[in-house]
Amino acid sequence: MVTWFAGLFYLPRLFIYHSQAEDSVSLERFNIMERRLFGIMTIGAALTAVFGLMLLFANQALLGQRWFQLKLALLAALFIYHWRCHRWIAVLRDAPATANTRWLRWFNEIPVIFLLGIVFLAVLKPL
Repeated sequence: MVTWFAGLFYLPRLFIYHSQAEDSVSLERFNIMERRLFGIMTIGAALTAVFGLMLLFANQALLGQRWFQLKLALLAALFIYHWRCHRWIAVLRDAPATANTRWLRWFNEIPVIFLLGIVFLAVLKPL
């Protein structure tokens, strides 16, 4: 899980730097870094899913609890965010440099919201 989130925190920051790069050496370097980081964080995401499913199998009663259902919804949205990161890699590979990184800077903050929500639900179990 830590590997996955480390990638989710860092990859969008690479997108910002990549979108501002203008020389071919930097562009190629960012392409390589993004691909490799995405591969590592995908392994982390897969292992998180496997171990999470194993824990769920061991305690299936969690599915009936509202806080856990909300946590699963946040995790599903996080997997969508992960997939969207993959799409950004393809977009930036083919796009020219841009000075407007406003959207990417907002996109960079989304994993923080997921992490805080998931930890809050897992620790406090408010519902």
